[in-house]
Amino acid sequence: MNDDATTGHQIRSMTVLPARREDVELHTADGLTLVGEIALPAGREPVASLLTFHPLPTHGGFMDSHVYRKAAWRLPELADLAVLRFNTRGTSSGRGTSQGEFDGGDAERYDVAAALELAEFRGLPHPWLVGWSFGTELVLKHGADPSIEGAILLSPPLHRATDADLDRWADFGKPLVVLVPEHDDYLQPAEARERFARVPQAEVIGVDGAKHLWVGEPAVRRVLDEIVQHVRPGHRPLPTHYDGEVQHASDVAPVTTRG
Repeated sequence: MNDDATTGHQIRSMTVLPARREDVELHTADGLTLVGEIALPAGREPVASLLTFHPLPTHGGFMDSHVYRKAAWRLPELADLAVLRFNTRGTSSGRGTSQGEFDGGDAERYDVAAALELAEFRGLPHPWLVGWSFGTELVLKHGADPSIEGAILLSPPLHRATDADLDRWADFGKPLVVLVPEHDDYLQPAEARERFARVPQAEVIGVDGAKHLWVGEPAVRRVLDEIVQHVRPGHRPLPTHYDGEVQHASDVAPVTTRG
């Protein structure tokens, strides 16, 4: 790792840093097998874990949606985090297709539970849930589990999640960090602060200039920095350069670009 932001390899959108990457299967209580990947720090154990839930699969969301892909490529090495990505039921990516059919966030409760069970089985430490768009609905509706440290929401639309779900999180009491783009298509910062006022521990962070899909390296860096700062308080900002060995995404696995 490099503390000097002007030397070493610049970390770009397709830069892949060292990690142990393992294909995994998640097994749901209603009998489905879901496909995913765990990325772990190379040569050392993780100090905390991210369990990620992707955007709406009927609109191109999947485990390779770009923010999560870049989290898995960077955060094991730069922040000692484990990153679990997987396709919810009926969703496909280069990793494969998860069994079942999209159910609008209802039967996906079993997918959330399967991710939590895998984290427990694998001993992934201090798990945080990270939802993006549709994934935030899954976190709010089904993710208030005693095993987690808290949750981070990216671009929550609050379409499926109700006030009752927010009240459940208020009672749950664990940290809830809400990153809301200034130009979001569904829920912008002012309204988000009103809606999440029901959750006393919710921290709503408006991100100037950002949009729902967090397109562009500055937006991605802001998201990843916020995640790391909340999961590992006091961690330094993520570097823009790296002085170790790097790979290009095309050398690691087929790269898909939707989402």
